[in-house]
Amino acid sequence: QVQLVESGGGLVQAGDSLRLSCAASGRTFSSYVMGWFRQAPGKEREFVAAISWNGGRTYYADSVKGRFTISRDNAKNTMYLQMNSLKPEDTAVYYCAADPLVAPSKMSSAYEYDYWGQGTQVTVSS
Repeated sequence: QVQLVESGGGLVQAGDSLRLSCAASGRTFSSYVMGWFRQAPGKEREFVAAISWNGGRTYYADSVKGRFTISRDNAKNTMYLQMNSLKPEDTAVYYCAADPLVAPSKMSSAYEYDYWGQGTQVTVSS
């Protein structure tokens, strides 16, 4: 089992950068597919980015491609989301997610992930 804790959220201005972290407990972190999702008020949870167990493959939503970078450090049991050129529409609660078995074609689906963090708020002012 994996427990996830996000950090790094905050209030920033449009164009600024933030780096989110997701710290995981459990010895099997390195074998899990990891993902970032976000949920804005009144909207459904949406996919942001995902990364394979060894970091060899990454996937991004079109809305963040070229601005966000997902990475992981298995030695530190931590996943990151570097967010650059932030926009007001990036405002949301950001969640990290993990699962031992997610097919590449399904990494963008929240239903595929069994483990979730509590979320961290990111607010981007214009």
